[in-house]
Amino acid sequence: MGRKLLTEAAADGLLADSALIAHGRGEAYDYLLGEATCESARAAITQSAILMKDAKRCVISVNGNAVALAAADLIRCAAVLQCPIEINIYYRTPERMTALSSRLDRAKKEVRENSAPNGWVGDWQTAVSDVKILGINPDSRIPNLDGPRANCCSEGILNADVIFVPLEDGDRCEALMKMGKKMIVVDLNPLSRTARRATVTIVDELMRMVPILLSDLVNVEPERALKWDNQANLDNSLAVMLRRLDE
Repeated sequence: MGRKLLTEAAADGLLADSALIAHGRGEAYDYLLGEATCESARAAITQSAILMKDAKRCVISVNGNAVALAAADLIRCAAVLQCPIEINIYYRTPERMTALSSRLDRAKKEVRENSAPNGWVGDWQTAVSDVKILGINPDSRIPNLDGPRANCCSEGILNADVIFVPLEDGDRCEALMKMGKKMIVVDLNPLSRTARRATVTIVDELMRMVPILLSDLVNVEPERALKWDNQANLDNSLAVMLRRLDE
């Protein structure tokens, strides 16, 4: 299903040429995980939900792959948190930005017409309608970062204290960490620079973990915060992969 969504998104002009290569690389690691959410990933998801709920200014940052794979569930997460979603891509063109923004707007309409997540209390239609989609008109830049991904919005990434980033790249993660931001990333490769630099790394497949994150955002209380060791989390995820290689 993920491959189908990505090939359709590529045909619709949402993705850069390298997007399918990146997805295939992630699939290889997912095979080693047994295509399942391991215990360390589950703990990382809960820790992420706590940090996002406790943030003063949370933002969800997305690229083309994230929009293609999980637009609706990311909209749901943003509605629960009442935070913006900001599009940030390296191969930036007006056509791609418009296509991604339009896809997110369509996802908002679909989510608004569906029922609220289990356990959520409030006016769901209003909560979804209030989710802002940022990125088309950036008004700021991330310091010490070159290239198009340095462009950002002051209402989103620039002034956020917690950033949830599915499918991040190492350079931007490092630059944002240097600004003092807490970075939550989804990365199937526990050895990548992004995974090793982030505050919390969820070593899991995006389509599989976002519904779990959504449930935790609704149901987990911030006072359940864990004493978090991200390196231990990565080591545990890598151990799962190595055990499967030995089987």
